[in-house]
Formats: sequence, structure tokens, C-alpha cells
Amino acid sequence: MQISRLSGLSALALVMGVTSANALTVEEVKEQGYIRAATANEVPYSYMQPDGTSAGIGPDVANAVLKSMGIEEVNWTVTPFGTLIPGLKAKRFDFVAAEQNISPERCKQVAFTEPNSSYGEGLLVKKGNPKGLTTYADIAKDPSLTVAVVSGANNVDFLRAVGVKDEQIVFIQANADAIPTVQSRVDAYAATELTVSELAKGQEQVEQVSPFEDPIVDGAPVRNYGGFAFRPEDKDLRDAFNAGLVEFRKTDEYKAILGKYGLSEQSIAAAAAKNVADLCAGN
Repeated sequence: MQISRLSGLSALALVMGVTSANALTVEEVKEQGYIRAATANEVPYSYMQPDGTSAGIGPDVANAVLKSMGIEEVNWTVTPFGTLIPGLKAKRFDFVAAEQNISPERCKQVAFTEPNSSYGEGLLVKKGNPKGLTTYADIAKDPSLTVAVVSGANNVDFLRAVGVKDEQIVFIQANADAIPTVQSRVDAYAATELTVSELAKGQEQVEQVSPFEDPIVDGAPVRNYGGFAFRPEDKDLRDAFNAGLVEFRKTDEYKAILGKYGLSEQSIAAAAAKNVADLCAGN
């Protein structure tokens, strides 16, 4: 019995050693000379410019934080929003900089940093808003109405929370599909306020619903808190990046980045007022 117990402990130690060995550390990143990051190519959160350089709230902040850590080179991967977490878990990249909302469900799969941004919800509709929509709940009131959502985005949770039925929801692969989808086969597209605002710019056949009321879920208006996602086992890397992010949030450069992409002073302050532990707990 004693031999079996020792064997079992040895096996456990071996497994723990393998797990530790598989974790990516800051030193390993520095040794290889670069880190791999993912974007869903969604303006203004995280996207690639025609010249191949990164842009958006997530990449701009990430580049600054990584530089403070002594990491200069970032290799970017563009992938659909719904594949960000699966791709991270499959080690196709080392972290995600797409301003994903920090939610309890996602926290079960990845390790988020403290919030980097905060933003509300929005609706894209046909020009003139022919259905008179002002909030997600208006869609729930009329079963004949349909609404599009990007696959993997948490906007679908807010729609369902206010009573929108699954048969009213149409899933699309990317924000780029939103405008033609609204023009041809749905009454609205649900996304964050900044996404909708960017899509509506310069468009003649669609517009952003304004004024718009954020959905009320569990007695409070919905507000998203975007963060950077890492694999849970890469604790050293995540903690170092998180420490750098917390310090960078105190700077004018950080505020200038978020302001450049349309976030208000109130939204910037809201991001710093929340912490990742509470968000992961659903508070």
C-alpha cells in the first residue's frame, strides 16, 4: 500500500511538473523575441489596418503595456469572434486583445485581466428606424421582429434576458456581415454602442438607434467591461501583463488611446471602477 501511495504521489508530481512546464512565462516570451496575440478584426476594439499593423483599443493598449514589460514584437492573428477563446485554449496564440466582455461564463475558460474598457449596448437598423426600436425589449414585444448577433458575442444573453426568443435571433459570423443582413433579412443588429456607431458612419441605408436605452438585466442597466484574456495556466504571463495594465491605466496616454476611439470620460472612469474578480463573480 505504501508503494502504491508513493507511486501515486510521484505520478501527481510528474503531472504537476508537466503542467508547469507547459505554462508560458514572461521570460520565455522575451527569449523567443515575440508574443502572439489575436484580434477579431472589429473596429474600434481590435483590428488590422491595410498596411498590416494593429489598431484599436485592445492592440494600442496591449502594445504599450508589452513595451513596458520589455516585449517589443507582437505577431497578430485575425480570427472570428466566436473562435477567440477556442483558439486561445488550443494555443494558436498567447493572449486575446479584442476587448471581450468579462463575464462569469468566459471566466470559467480563460484568465482575464482587470478591465481595459467599458461600453454600453446599441442597435443598428434600417434608415429611419421603421420599427421604432429604442431598446432590446422592443424586439421582445413583437414576435415577428428579428435581430442579428455575431456568433459568440454576449449580446445574445442580453437579448434573451429581456425576453427575445431564440427563433427571433439570427447569428452572423462577423460585424462585416451586419449591414447587408439588416438591409436584407432582419429588423436590427445588436452589438455594443461603439460597434454600431462605427458601422453606421457614412451609411445611407442603415443608422444607429438614438436615443437608445441599455437593456435592464437583474435590475441594472447592462454595461460591458472589456479585458485581455490569457490561458489560466499562463499565470506568470497574465499577472505580469495585468500589473503593467493597472499602472498604464493611470496615465494620460491610456486615456488618450480610449478617447481617440470614441470612449467617453465616463466610460473610461467606469472601467477603472470595476475589478475582474467581481465581474467574474457576476457582480
